[in-house]
Amino acid sequence: MKKKISITINEKILGEIDSIIDNIYIRNRSQAIELLVNNALGENKIAVILSGGPEEALKISQNEYRITAKINNLHLIEFAIKKLREDGFKTIYIIARHELITDIFKVIQNGSKFGVTIEYVEEQKSNGTADSLKLLRGRIKSSFLVVYGDIIFNEVNIEELWNTHIRKKGIATLMLTTTPTPNKKGVVKIEGSRILEFEQKPVASDIYLGFSSIFVAQPELMEYNGASLEENIFPVLAKKGLLEGHLSANKELHVHKKEDILQISEKIKKYL
Repeated sequence: MKKKISITINEKILGEIDSIIDNIYIRNRSQAIELLVNNALGENKIAVILSGGPEEALKISQNEYRITAKINNLHLIEFAIKKLREDGFKTIYIIARHELITDIFKVIQNGSKFGVTIEYVEEQKSNGTADSLKLLRGRIKSSFLVVYGDIIFNEVNIEELWNTHIRKKGIATLMLTTTPTPNKKGVVKIEGSRILEFEQKPVASDIYLGFSSIFVAQPELMEYNGASLEENIFPVLAKKGLLEGHLSANKELHVHKKEDILQISEKIKKYL
């Protein structure tokens, strides 16, 4: 049930509230204020851990997956769940295929010991990250966070990324960091916070600002055509002026192979 109230508010803040009204998804001040308050209070704050695709491609050894690799006595997925809970995310969807879900469940079960609710979404097949994410179509009704399943992101300021997205009118807001190897990431041409172009793993590029496997989005993202977020959807959103960026001073740590665990184990001891 909704109640009508009267409030007094700073003129500058009111202008910022009005700036997120797009007359499509947010049609008036009441909806804008309700959205901002809900996000500030963490009500129904949702995160998605994306770990879809062929299971063999997600292994770091014959018997170990990236997402359940053990690093200093904690599994990678445990680092992710603990960080998300600290940032106020209480509902977490994990998208993966059957064997990987089984392996993850052995570590975190239903999430209750971490103070969260885990919803497992089993993927049968996909041709890319967008196909995986679209399994949640109709199940998420508000802004949501997506993190890829092979990263540790304890030093990333998720709250700032989240707030940047809420203030803007984009369909998605990507976390961006500098990269010495643009041919291994999606790189962006950006003006202010607006991403003008997105190119996935260019053969050659003089742009050293790239997408860092974390983003916040609106449910409408899942309505766009294309199997891959990076190859198909993000470039289209950029052309339409619907893709935003948030530059992060701190970077995520990737676990793609066994050697990566040895390299990052010292860096993350303080999070144990």
